[in-house]
Amino acid sequence: MADTCVSRVPVFSDLSPRDQKRVEALARPTHRKAGEMAHSADDDRSDLMVLHTGRLKIFRLAPDGSEQLIRVLGPGDFTGETSVFSGRRPDDYAIALDECRLCVFRHDDLEALIKEHPEIGLRMLAAVSQRLSNAERRLNSLTSRDVESRVADYLLHLPGTWQDGAVTVTLPLAKRDVASLLDTTPESFSRALKSLARQALIVILAGRSVSITQPDQLQQLVDET
Repeated sequence: MADTCVSRVPVFSDLSPRDQKRVEALARPTHRKAGEMAHSADDDRSDLMVLHTGRLKIFRLAPDGSEQLIRVLGPGDFTGETSVFSGRRPDDYAIALDECRLCVFRHDDLEALIKEHPEIGLRMLAAVSQRLSNAERRLNSLTSRDVESRVADYLLHLPGTWQDGAVTVTLPLAKRDVASLLDTTPESFSRALKSLARQALIVILAGRSVSITQPDQLQQLVDET
């Protein structure tokens, strides 16, 4: 079948083509331009949103009005499952970082779908469990490490390209967003990058690219904290 969010997202991809078409019939195709809100904490509805293309930033607002970045979704990821399963309105915000195509499922449709295909619910549970595991790792990093070690750990977990013993990674977000994800300020994030560069552990390249020239030593820095 055509490449749709239903065929691409892992929780639906193992269904038969016939069942995928039935699921697709329940989805509401939705488009969001870069900078547009996909959902907010003011919404009354509880929808599951599956991202087909683009990137979606999920964040909450702190009491002082600043953004607290939670995660960034890519193609095949989903959000809104907590609201759908609990029936409560969302407590976070989702904004498109690029032009996004989404498939949106209403609460009642998703509930009926899981009753008919329990394996979908199990795959969603597995995905949410992995998300929780990642959140726990991030929380441990935030509470037990200084900013420099947090930045080192973050860089080491980014996908990269290896060449001659070094790996080049690209920050997937603006520095201010990465700083928010690491619970620090953009200024502290930049200082940590420069400190790692002075130690010859990394080289800051043009744009958002960073070359990790000493990956083993960078990992040692993380392990020692």
